[in-house]
Amino acid sequence: MKKVIFLLLVVLQLDKTFEWGFKNGVLHNSIWLEQAAGVYHRESRNGKYKLTYREAKAVCEYEGGKLATYEQLEEARKIGFHVCAAGWLHKGRVGYPIVKPTFNCGFGKKGIVDYGYRLNKSERWDAYCYNPNVKECGGVLTEQERIIKSPGYPNEYENDQICYWHIRINYGQRIYIQFLEMDIEEDTDCLSDYFEIYDSYDDVHGLVGRYCGDELPDDIISTGNVMTLKFLTDGSITGGGFQIKYTAVDPPSKMEDEGSKTSNVETAYSLY
Repeated sequence: MKKVIFLLLVVLQLDKTFEWGFKNGVLHNSIWLEQAAGVYHRESRNGKYKLTYREAKAVCEYEGGKLATYEQLEEARKIGFHVCAAGWLHKGRVGYPIVKPTFNCGFGKKGIVDYGYRLNKSERWDAYCYNPNVKECGGVLTEQERIIKSPGYPNEYENDQICYWHIRINYGQRIYIQFLEMDIEEDTDCLSDYFEIYDSYDDVHGLVGRYCGDELPDDIISTGNVMTLKFLTDGSITGGGFQIKYTAVDPPSKMEDEGSKTSNVETAYSLY
């Protein structure tokens, strides 16, 4: 009996450590995580909630994917995929994934906010696509360090793209972002092509900045363990793209307690 209780505690601890947990008796690892990261959010170039069901399907199919199923969206949500915007799903269902609920997002509950199957396919929402074979335009990122590149880099990016990268690292850590290279069409207020960084789970709250042109912005450090990056291009001029590196870092006090050496990361922390 004690052995059974011990094993149960181990299972519960594993499920707590790996939030995506068990499925069909198998603890899913990073391989499954990459597959779940094939779910991504898309909106119309004209803004939020502009796509009919037919148009949403066309957006996903244009990129070689298809509308995500409810189950695929939920699997991605379990590893941190959070977007506060309702979108079309497979067979005309509408919903959105909530990891960290707030009063204005998710009605205070975790999970999929499900609007059900819509009888009127002319209603206008965003879209949730699924394509596990194409990950260069967004995804859910949980590594401790990674370089994010614009689609097609080092070649020029394409027109009419919207890419989201949702970074989610260990609780208590911060995300340190460095701009390595940048060549995005420049115009007043960055209204054509632009790259945005949000200090939050979604692209609604916590805007850090919008960037374009070829001048490298200052390094950025998040206030929590999640960030959202968004890259949007219009239908005309393109550029060489960008390379951005993020690194998971511990708070300064912890690094100091461990006697770590002075680094660019620590120097950046002193600026915030």
